[in-house]
Amino acid sequence: MAKHEFGIMPTAPQKGQRYDDYLPQKYNCITVDDKHIENLDLEHIDFFWHTLDISGKGLAYCGVTLIPPESIPQFIAAISCIPALSELKSLLQKAYTESCWVIHFGL
Repeated sequence: MAKHEFGIMPTAPQKGQRYDDYLPQKYNCITVDDKHIENLDLEHIDFFWHTLDISGKGLAYCGVTLIPPESIPQFIAAISCIPALSELKSLLQKAYTESCWVIHFGL
């Protein structure tokens, strides 16, 4: 089954730098089954795709998404009623509490 991976970035992403490399171990990523992500309504949430130079709405489904701390509460609200996403919710809450960015590696 297809998987997405989410991790907390130890330092904020830098403008002009691309985050295209698949490095889930660098960010201690958790794995989330695609069946729990594919129907989420995240298209109204501001994220960045691959770099801070490309802003977008929703996840870069087949790419890398950089999730700023200010977008995390909306993301948490979108998943809060889905028990299968409790681990992701915990990761997002931790990142928000620590004012950290989250990285998402899509399919």
